[in-house]
Amino acid sequence: MTKLNNTESFKKGFFKLKNKYRIENAITYIILFLNGYLIVGMLAIILLTIFVGGYEKITWEFLTGVPEEGMTEGGIFPGIFGTVLLVLIMSIFCIPIGVITAIYLTEYARKDSLFYKVVNFSINTLVGIPGIVLGLFGLAFFVVTVGGTIDNLFYGGKLVWGKPAIVWAALTMSVLTMPVVIVSVKEAIEAVPETLREASFALGATKYETVFKVVLPRALTGVLTGSILAISRGSGEVAPILFTGVAYYLPYLPTSLTDQFMELGYHIYVMSTQSVDVDATLPIQFATTLVLLTITFILNLFAIILRSRLRKIKNA
Repeated sequence: MTKLNNTESFKKGFFKLKNKYRIENAITYIILFLNGYLIVGMLAIILLTIFVGGYEKITWEFLTGVPEEGMTEGGIFPGIFGTVLLVLIMSIFCIPIGVITAIYLTEYARKDSLFYKVVNFSINTLVGIPGIVLGLFGLAFFVVTVGGTIDNLFYGGKLVWGKPAIVWAALTMSVLTMPVVIVSVKEAIEAVPETLREASFALGATKYETVFKVVLPRALTGVLTGSILAISRGSGEVAPILFTGVAYYLPYLPTSLTDQFMELGYHIYVMSTQSVDVDATLPIQFATTLVLLTITFILNLFAIILRSRLRKIKNA
């Protein structure tokens, strides 16, 4: 009789505990479900607001013209050109250096060395530095120090490189986005199974051959992921380029690395904060924002498609 009572008590306790877990799981699922839809809903509202406010302003003349009448008329082509050019130059600088750094940290550096710890600390610190601080750094280091030194050495002190320019803005943006590339590529390389390295060494491959013919091809999608994140962040940041090359108004396109340039993010900032008539420029602000989002989406889409095709080739 006692054993029967114990068995029934156990069953009651078990089912009570099971029902408790079911209720907790259901509540957790509902909360996560609602949070997911809340995020999607907020994004949809933001995009819809931007689209409704700016789609009527987007015409061929708006996309190919230059700003006129105190930014209240004309187009934004110099801003489009400057934004794309800035992202391309930034990618040329930050992606190769970021990939090389990640390869060194994962495959060559000693994990217990002081240098490895210092580099890792520096990368983590760079991630948290505000963009405006990096903009001041770019002005002091790239524009004044590097550019001024080049002018003194090769141009007799004539102001050529020692002034705000698109090359210095791109280099400053590279400093901002490089940690993103390094972390993404580093994680992708570390995810490659150690057995592949051991098999490569067992077949007589050198360290260089193992890294660049076995490990890096397996981590190529991670490299492209880092590139996508860098492009996304670089195309929308304004603070790092405030003092290093962007201009309020330029009716012409930059033709050399030493030219200043217009940029869509800064263009939006200027119209929304310094325009003499903010209400008059509001449709242009929405339209410019819509164009900036479209450019970012296209650049990301290109990298995503490339990553997808490489992944299919690798799995074939």
